[in-house]
Amino acid sequence: MEIKEAQSKVDEWIKTIGVRYFSEMTNLGILMEEVGELSRIMVRTYGEQSFKESDKNNDLADEMADVLWVLICLANQTGVDLTTALEKNFDKKNNRDALRHKENSKLNPPQ
Repeated sequence: MEIKEAQSKVDEWIKTIGVRYFSEMTNLGILMEEVGELSRIMVRTYGEQSFKESDKNNDLADEMADVLWVLICLANQTGVDLTTALEKNFDKKNNRDALRHKENSKLNPPQ
């Protein structure tokens, strides 16, 4: 699925099944909640914390999709075309960071 199609499908779902968008501030709060849920799984899967019994049925991919869903909602509400935004972001990073990471001794220790 293309990003533009995802934005359109989320918008259609919100307007038909979801009734309407939550306010931008409510969606921002929901985004923070979803990022927290994603963080909980990441910390327990790749960090030092262990899973609690209540955490064991959580799905990493589903939590990432929840984050993406709410981000798309916010983009739709604020008129952001995420395809264009991502393309501009690549341009910015390619210009700003063309040598930055290659010259970072923390990423490329001397051999």
